[in-house]
Amino acid sequence: MLQQRYSLQDLAGLLIPRAEYHPHPMIEDRNAWAALPAPVRAAQVQRAEAYLGFDYPSLPATLFLQYSRMGNRRNYERLHFERRGALEMLVTAECIEGEGRFMDDIANGIWAICEESYWGVPAHIRVQSAGNTLPDAAEPTVDLFAAETGNLIAWTHYLLGDRLDGISPVIRERMALELDRRILTPLAVRDDFHWMGFSLRAGQQRVNNWNPWICSNWLSAVLLMETDENRRTATVHKIMRALDNFIDPYPADGGCDEGPSYWGKAGASLFDNLELFHSASDGQIDLYAEPLVQDIGRFVYRAHIDGDYYVNFADAPALVYPDGVLVYRYGERIRDPQMMQHGLWLAQRQHLAEQGYGANGDIRQNNFQRLLRGLFSLADLPATPVSPPQSRDVWLPVIEVMLARDKGGRTDGFTLAAKGGHNAESHNHNDIGNFVVYRDGKPLLVDAGVETYTAATFGPNRYDIWTMQSAYHSLLPTVDGVMQSPGSDFAASDVSYSSDDTTAQLSLEMAGSYPPAAKISAWRRTARLERGVGVTISDEYALIADAAEVTVSLVTPCAVDISQPGIVKLGERAILDRRVSASGEVEYDATLFTAAVETVTLTDERMGGTWGSELYRVVLTATNPSQKGKWTYRVS
Repeated sequence: MLQQRYSLQDLAGLLIPRAEYHPHPMIEDRNAWAALPAPVRAAQVQRAEAYLGFDYPSLPATLFLQYSRMGNRRNYERLHFERRGALEMLVTAECIEGEGRFMDDIANGIWAICEESYWGVPAHIRVQSAGNTLPDAAEPTVDLFAAETGNLIAWTHYLLGDRLDGISPVIRERMALELDRRILTPLAVRDDFHWMGFSLRAGQQRVNNWNPWICSNWLSAVLLMETDENRRTATVHKIMRALDNFIDPYPADGGCDEGPSYWGKAGASLFDNLELFHSASDGQIDLYAEPLVQDIGRFVYRAHIDGDYYVNFADAPALVYPDGVLVYRYGERIRDPQMMQHGLWLAQRQHLAEQGYGANGDIRQNNFQRLLRGLFSLADLPATPVSPPQSRDVWLPVIEVMLARDKGGRTDGFTLAAKGGHNAESHNHNDIGNFVVYRDGKPLLVDAGVETYTAATFGPNRYDIWTMQSAYHSLLPTVDGVMQSPGSDFAASDVSYSSDDTTAQLSLEMAGSYPPAAKISAWRRTARLERGVGVTISDEYALIADAAEVTVSLVTPCAVDISQPGIVKLGERAILDRRVSASGEVEYDATLFTAAVETVTLTDERMGGTWGSELYRVVLTATNPSQKGKWTYRVS
């Protein structure tokens, strides 16, 4: 898409030279920084004051090795991100205040990061020739977080300029040296990083969020720091070619099969790239009229349920916190009032105009360009309170995901989301035919999501993890212990969708998502919302041989009562942070199934942050079922 429109020769005439490129106010533009909303200025400075005299945490070799030795990536990453978050916060405060109070701590942060052997994280070091061990400084490789670090160093260099020389003229020289040897030169000369998409790994169908996420950080670094104008232009064109490997094969419906939390790194990172192209060419590089670019943006509000809840298939939590200003600006660029409305609602919900960024205590921002875009947009945001658009019906035919609610723009009543797809999606769970149900904007039947990433999450035993298995997704059958299998060959078929003023439904054949050992010749699922009434799940199946046992399960945060055969009563229950579950009931055929309840104790920090201390799994067991049958479940 990009390289077809903008040749290398075109770029030479389109790009603003580095010396003239000023995408955001630098520290010397005191009027611009003083014009930020006063509460935001005060809040940002106050948060940075906690890092005066900050002791940047040590990152010893043994901490790095915890990933290869025991699979733990969190311990190293927490301190890695804390270093960078502190530096970003201090630089922002210094730009706001402009009095030099934070400069020594900024210098300490820059120096500490420049002294690191590797700017990425242990989980991504295995692409080096040395393998999964300590980083080899002689072979700089670029992962997500090395690129983010390059972005941070580039923006810090740009914003503070020669004020850094007041500490030492060596600082800026060191920043440029490290950025070039770790980011600019490796990415200029190498084409073999898998995320670039020039050569895909075995089994890789297309690049995922890594591509636009890294490209946006790479692009910032090149535009701000590359002093050779010919190499700057050539690298920007290479970034365009790499980014096309993300855009061109992207689902035409704009759906993010990685889930809405990864939209913040996929679609949102695409926007970061497009904004950088736009600003670096004085608006001459512009893809916002492209239907695919527009639909990629729209996914974020199309997947919204209510509050912070979003449809969370794949490795996505149910709670998502998109950048409100980014969503608003994306909607503004594509001229979509609903996306602008959703972004404005998010910004108001996040109290950005009063509290700025980082008020939730998260030390790590996504990247500096988002922070700067957000800060310098706050004064322009409309102050009129808005509600989210909450589309009544969403159908994404390529990734095969539907969402339907009783009434558009309303939270009362039922919301149903269901999916087809295949089991080789990025961040895949074996979840073909899965669905979630919310009532009055609160969770009733849910997708548990994913736990904190470890070595096992992306290793050969990924599907030994319970969250990835079909048995822990809503009413997906397990036949004599056999569940769905991973891989692109395991897919839904004969998928159909329909919607009108009274109903919305997704119907699909699930048999193809199971291996032969499951003995399934047909398993047709229909997930149907009857507006104002409830949800019905109908399964019509055929087995090629007798089965001793078929189980299906419901995953819920609700209080469960199965004392009455044929009825699963789901009671309202406190979850966490003043959030509560919905209430309702699920009707099943007590002549076919026996019911049991399992408590799924949650000790993981990430999943516990969504669902609290536990979820419940209601297991329905059919013993010696008929080889053919039709099973119906009603949620009301």
